[in-house]
Amino acid sequence: MRLSQGQVAVVTGAASGIGLAMARRFAAEGLKVVLADVEKAALHKAADQLAQDGARVFAQTVDVGDRDSVSELADAAYETFGAVHVLCNNAGVGSGAEGRMWEHEPNDWKWAFAVNVWGVFHGIQAFVPHMIASGEPGHVVNTSSGDGGIAPLPTASVYAVTKAAVVTMTESLYAHLKAEHARVGASVLFPGPHMLRTGLWESHRNRPERYAKERPRRTPYRSLDQWEAAMKDAGHEVAFTPVEEVAAFVVDGIRAGRFWLLPASEHSDRQIRARAQSMLDRANPSYLEKFILDR
Repeated sequence: MRLSQGQVAVVTGAASGIGLAMARRFAAEGLKVVLADVEKAALHKAADQLAQDGARVFAQTVDVGDRDSVSELADAAYETFGAVHVLCNNAGVGSGAEGRMWEHEPNDWKWAFAVNVWGVFHGIQAFVPHMIASGEPGHVVNTSSGDGGIAPLPTASVYAVTKAAVVTMTESLYAHLKAEHARVGASVLFPGPHMLRTGLWESHRNRPERYAKERPRRTPYRSLDQWEAAMKDAGHEVAFTPVEEVAAFVVDGIRAGRFWLLPASEHSDRQIRARAQSMLDRANPSYLEKFILDR
């Protein structure tokens, strides 16, 4: 898909991290941008910064887990700019689940699914019919993760399950768009190839009361900085990918019409091959056994 001046991009989870980086990159390409996020203050700060840089911006506070909230976003986007050409379903949260799966709190699953899975579906349902009906070129990017999208990290299993769902949802969307001969494409994004500095580790700051935890969290790590410091103390260096690099990768992928927005990584390739070979061999998933599931 050709990206050109005056087109419109919608990004959820746009107040920080990958979402904000994508919004900035789209604006730099000359697109109008619609920013959506559940964090009102951070969202409007991001929108003001983009506007000061010369971008045409509209921002709306949205809970992607609420179908009506996303529908209202779509109505506002079309009322403001008259069209949508790029949709990035990017909002996501970490679940906060701890321990073994049978020890998880149901609300950890409900919250993660509300945002990471239902949020993507709500975006598809609210925007894609309009994008198809316009007859103009368009593209949908759904954010997954190597954790779940490629193979699960068992210590973050709830998050992994939601991101696996995003992959199969996007594959299905791709097939449905092709069946309709639509001028709208689809991609699934695996941000990386390294760790990213986003607000995911502090997702608990936005956890709604209806999904409140029943027990206090046991983990000592309440932020990415705390976890990184612990890794360094243990002698492990952590590599990071700048979010701006991810945003550039997304723009290049949209232009190329590429479905798998999966950056080159030996680790990812090993996991993909190991999982595929395990399935072909009808063998147990030994590629997961190297993970130490200490409490």
